[in-house]
Amino acid sequence: MHTTEEKLAEFERLLGIMTELRQKCPWDREQTFESLRSNTIEEVYELTDAIIDGDKQSIKKELGDMLLHIVFYAQMGSETSDFDIYDVCKGLNEKLIYRHPHVFGETVANNAKVVEQNWEQLKLKEKGGSKTVLSGVPASLPALIKAHRIQDKARSVGFDWEVREQVWGKVQEEMDELKTEIKLMDKDKMEGEFGDLLFSIVNAGRLYGIDPENALERTNRKFIRRFNYLESKTISQGHDLKQMSLAEMDLIWDEAKQAEKER
Repeated sequence: MHTTEEKLAEFERLLGIMTELRQKCPWDREQTFESLRSNTIEEVYELTDAIIDGDKQSIKKELGDMLLHIVFYAQMGSETSDFDIYDVCKGLNEKLIYRHPHVFGETVANNAKVVEQNWEQLKLKEKGGSKTVLSGVPASLPALIKAHRIQDKARSVGFDWEVREQVWGKVQEEMDELKTEIKLMDKDKMEGEFGDLLFSIVNAGRLYGIDPENALERTNRKFIRRFNYLESKTISQGHDLKQMSLAEMDLIWDEAKQAEKER
């Protein structure tokens, strides 16, 4: 791998390129924090796709795209004298040192759970204790990820089930309440109870070490694979999905499942 000097040299080169782009490229010169925001979100999702695929070369490429956005925002901050990449790095370094007293101080943390608990407590102290436990959860997070983060934050201060198996009673309770509202066909209450059920299932996943976003995306991809098999098999047989019965489609769907097992 590369030396520290080589890494710093390439980073310095990147900063110089970014400065020149802002001065000479019409597109780069026109960008603002607001105009880049949606592109940044897209880049994050492209990185997550590469991670899910386990494609190391794509991960490297997407990390580069993410780094571009970081230095882009820092360059724009320096142009208004609000902050620059030095301030970004300095702030991050100080935060990492402060939140890892078991590495840079005298605190003892023998496992990851203790580290997480300390991390959350230190975050609350950073602003004189004015921050609430859930204030660090971004409002714009996708709902599934947000639910997991909310539950994880609450756990960090002890608000959690004493025994994880207890969560299944809550899941069943929410399922029963949803069924009751479905019978009454109250759409607003149905939505509310459906949300409660989802929240409890996310909580169950958390307690058993299952990431809900990864789990659902895994199922999404599995469904896409099987449906694509169904569609291509149907076309090869000269049929139209819209003209087939569900039973006929289920037969091909089962073929797709069996084909996956045999791989």
